[in-house]
Amino acid sequence: MIPLCYADPGEVQIIKKIGGSPEVKQHLENLGFNVGGEVVIINSLGGNVIVKVKESRIAINDEMARRIMV
Repeated sequence: MIPLCYADPGEVQIIKKIGGSPEVKQHLENLGFNVGGEVVIINSLGGNVIVKVKESRIAINDEMARRIMV
């Protein structure tokens, strides 16, 4: 398992664990990051990560990307 921010761009990753406080976990789940779901890194720009989750593109900061384990 590695944090999402270290995964290779363009490759489909499976979310294995979401860390952080209950509020952070709930926020990420509301955005579509669920354990067992697929996520693809599209691009990394200046500490932000653009990902594709459930046919949507979402930008999250590096701190949030470190809490998502793939």
